[in-house]
Amino acid sequence: MSQSSVLPVKDSYGQLSDGRNVHRYSFTNSKNVTVRVIDYGCVITDILVPDKDGNVDDISIGFDCIEDYEPNPRCFGSICGRVVNVISGAKFVLDGKEYKMPATFSSDEKQAPKHGIHGGVRGFHLKLFSSWIEDDKVKMKYVSDDGEEGFPGELTTIVSYQLTNQNELVIEYSATTNKPTLVNFTNHAYFNLQKHDYPHIEDHILQIFADKYTVNREDDIFIPSGELRDVAGTPFDFRKPVRLGDRLKEGPHGRGFFHNFCLGESGPLKHAATLDHPPTGRRIEVRTTEPGMHLYTGCNTIPHTKGKEGAVYEPFCSICLETQHYPDSPNQEKFPSIVLRPGENFYSKTIYTFSLMSQ
Repeated sequence: MSQSSVLPVKDSYGQLSDGRNVHRYSFTNSKNVTVRVIDYGCVITDILVPDKDGNVDDISIGFDCIEDYEPNPRCFGSICGRVVNVISGAKFVLDGKEYKMPATFSSDEKQAPKHGIHGGVRGFHLKLFSSWIEDDKVKMKYVSDDGEEGFPGELTTIVSYQLTNQNELVIEYSATTNKPTLVNFTNHAYFNLQKHDYPHIEDHILQIFADKYTVNREDDIFIPSGELRDVAGTPFDFRKPVRLGDRLKEGPHGRGFFHNFCLGESGPLKHAATLDHPPTGRRIEVRTTEPGMHLYTGCNTIPHTKGKEGAVYEPFCSICLETQHYPDSPNQEKFPSIVLRPGENFYSKTIYTFSLMSQ
């Protein structure tokens, strides 16, 4: 083991309603950073980091127990798949054949669901993975059956978590299939650098290293139009640090941000974003091999949700920095492909680094 290694510890996190056991893995490094994950939905349940005065707080919103994570409608801390984000019309064409998935989402809450999102009715965020410790990593595996949630092919996915003594939370994804299919994963952690129960993110400062973003439709504000537009001169220009309180109401209809930012080609590890919180001095830096990062600022889809330690989560109480391929990629010819074919190995890596602004 290298000096950067942090060995995880395994314990029980209770049982699902059907009696299956859920396991938790805890990492604590030499810098007093602790990360805990469970093998149900590959959920990150806790991220505890020191502030500039040495006070340690949990900066990820979530729940106290498996009973609350079992439904997890907001995907708190989970892995989303086999295709994260939206698929317009809940259908796509692959190799000339149309496939349909369950419609579970609508941009207008008054309308019946008409789009697919986060893998379907029971996406990966609601699956119990097999799990084990391998050296200094926790690995979690799930085999998705051919036809599950409308997707073709048996897909074998392995997600690994690692915490280093450099305060890097490393998430790696790999997948193989026996038929052509679609793959697009992310972790859906919600951050508040003050503390998970802090009521807003207005005093956070965000920088995103992207020159373009994917424009959403005027008539369906969470669905991409297919256009890639320069961020210059728009509310989506985060190339220089922006105080979120000065920008949140500029999102569509004052609902914040639900938008993908274009980072460059898939493959190379690149700096996607930096999130700062001057009052505590905490910082998160995001690096990824993915071509996009989805910025989600809670909008109005977190209505008065009871969370851990008695917290109540409200709109705009947290921020998601979701590294992934672009939303609705199967239906957008200009977007990077998310097709995985037999004989190919999907691989993706994202690193969240926790530090202080003065460092």
